[in-house]
Amino acid sequence: MFSGPMEDRLAIRELNDMYLDAVLRFDPEDWGKTWAEDAKWDLMGHAVDGREAIVAMWQGAMGGLDAVCMMCTPVSIEVDGDTATSRAVTQEFLKPKDGPTRAIGGAYDDELAKIDGKWVFTKRTFRIVAEYGVEGG
Repeated sequence: MFSGPMEDRLAIRELNDMYLDAVLRFDPEDWGKTWAEDAKWDLMGHAVDGREAIVAMWQGAMGGLDAVCMMCTPVSIEVDGDTATSRAVTQEFLKPKDGPTRAIGGAYDDELAKIDGKWVFTKRTFRIVAEYGVEGG
């Protein structure tokens, strides 16, 4: 479902785009700007709290990759004042430093807040829905 002011929903879509662009460029500074200072991230059951720890975990995960191409489509954005919830589906192509390219279909369940006039993720939970290019996949 989509609800709330169109301007806020567009800003949340652009936040997702900023996140994706930073992933593509392996840019921890820009990627980190998409998160609230006290955010929570659950990456397939690996939970971490706080922007600094989130960025550190992301850098560790990205360190094993030569390239990432990621697309994301919000399928639900519900804005309620300065908070929102969102769900987005992803398609990712990952080129590890060692090993075959993997294709992943995933989903984010998000909580967001508008802080100092900008939308940021306060909680992101990611799960893989389908994966190809791995043994047994």
